[in-house]
Amino acid sequence: MTDPAPSLAEELRRLEEIVRRLEREDGDLDQALALFEEGVARLRSARERLGAAELRVKKVLEDSEGTLRAQDFEEGER
Repeated sequence: MTDPAPSLAEELRRLEEIVRRLEREDGDLDQALALFEEGVARLRSARERLGAAELRVKKVLEDSEGTLRAQDFEEGER
């Protein structure tokens, strides 16, 4: 049985941990490379999730005529 995918918040926490560990520079090269590869994979996953979330938000913003009212998220907060 496979583990459920981590949440976006969990992915971001792990990315922060990876960055902190890489910044310490006290590990060996092989460990640093493994952390870097994991970080890149998690970053890609987070970007895909954010892209999918953005598409869902844009779909919700479609008006009744089916046209999309695209606007920056910051503009909608005013």
